[in-house]
Amino acid sequence: MAIAAFLSTSNVALGLVISTVAYSVYTAIYRLYFHPLAKFPGPKLAALTDCYELYYDVVQQGMWIWEINRMHDQYGPIVRINTDELHIRDPEFYDEIYTTGNKKRDKYSKWAKTAGTPTSTATTVEHDLHRSRRAAINPFFSTRSVGKLEPKIQQKIDTLCTRFEELAKTGEPFRLDAAFSALTTDVITEYCYGHTYDYLLEPDFKLEWKTAMDVVFSGSAFRRATPWLTELMQKFPDKYILQMAPQLGALINFQNDIKVEAKKSLQDQEEKRKIEPSIFSSLLESDIVPAYEKNEAHLVDEGTTIVAAGVETTAKALATTVFYVLTTPSVLTKLREELETVMPNRSSKPSWMQLQQLPYLSAVISEGIRLSHGVTTRSPRLLDEPLQYKEWVIPPKTPISEISYFVTMNPGIFPEPESFRPERWMQNERLDKYLANFGKGSRICLGINLAYAEMFLTLAALFRNFDIELYETTIDDIKFERDLFVATPMLTSKGVRAFIAGTRS
Repeated sequence: MAIAAFLSTSNVALGLVISTVAYSVYTAIYRLYFHPLAKFPGPKLAALTDCYELYYDVVQQGMWIWEINRMHDQYGPIVRINTDELHIRDPEFYDEIYTTGNKKRDKYSKWAKTAGTPTSTATTVEHDLHRSRRAAINPFFSTRSVGKLEPKIQQKIDTLCTRFEELAKTGEPFRLDAAFSALTTDVITEYCYGHTYDYLLEPDFKLEWKTAMDVVFSGSAFRRATPWLTELMQKFPDKYILQMAPQLGALINFQNDIKVEAKKSLQDQEEKRKIEPSIFSSLLESDIVPAYEKNEAHLVDEGTTIVAAGVETTAKALATTVFYVLTTPSVLTKLREELETVMPNRSSKPSWMQLQQLPYLSAVISEGIRLSHGVTTRSPRLLDEPLQYKEWVIPPKTPISEISYFVTMNPGIFPEPESFRPERWMQNERLDKYLANFGKGSRICLGINLAYAEMFLTLAALFRNFDIELYETTIDDIKFERDLFVATPMLTSKGVRAFIAGTRS
């Protein structure tokens, strides 16, 4: 009996091995020769398994973008980068993938799950549902609305300037990138929820908040590969999350605060109390938002993604711009000369509209945004119909993308793309078409107007009023090395550090 049982068990095990091998062989043959993307160029290993991408993105920590670039160098402008996706490296085709109007472009569900906010506008998969959700919050971020917010933005910048005046007296070095993160956080939270965290008043500009954001972004590739883990982790009590990742404390506190704000807004509406103007009140009072979406889960998802999107990319653009201006004395001199035409003394506070009329400041900001790179992870779109690209016909429902970095760093459009040259924007107006950091089309960054307002007002105030010097910071602390959702420098970087050498009269 024991022998028979052993043989029976062995047969089952052998059957499982044979079945696994047979399925693997079948899958490999299908992916290489019969898959809808089998005809597209690219490495066989990428077509066979997603482990190729996993190795570069997770094990090598954000190096997949450079392998994609190498694939294009070898195989051409369109490449099959994994089992199911295509990537194109062609600046002239970017607007076709990320288009506006009635052309439907669904988001890739595999990517939408990464954020763990399934009902937010930013992570909505279906084109039509995204359009209706976005229509409800678009007015909140229009040029007109941001213009009304300008006094509050200026108030936060005044607070930052006060902190810089204090730092000028001590000469103490500080994390400039953390200061900008505190600024953008205080602006977006007051705008969206009616109150601020006052991170600008923290001694270290709430460095732990920036650290928490960095940790979340750095784990995006792993979460993409294991979406089930993201859903599981969201069910864990906070204390267990903090035991595993104590650096996420500031983020967990923030998320809990958003839940409190969402509940309060819902309760105020239910009891017919006056709701303070906020992103939540806009959603709850909107006729566009269906009743079934006026709930806590949707408010929390929306609030979380808006803040996450409105903080780090703008802060990074500010830090990058300041770095390049400070390391290019001719730019700094020319910029200050222009600023003094509208800011003759320290008390001068020109409006955002006035500052936009300054051609050199505008050029500096465009170049700073370009070299900050923003979100460097690809964002695939799916079409209902076939898409023609040169001699290739892309099948419907194929995830297709183009990383904006390959547009903004294309040497054919931006000669010497690694160089900080604001003049290029004054010599060629058509370059605006290729500034793809905010995305393009119907899903362009919702907060683009707010980002520009923050950059114009902040940079004008700082360069006009302060002598800022970098502290133990080099190009390696700015240069894009790893794609951790956003452009990230070398892992050993200690951030962009500076000290205030003095104030300007």
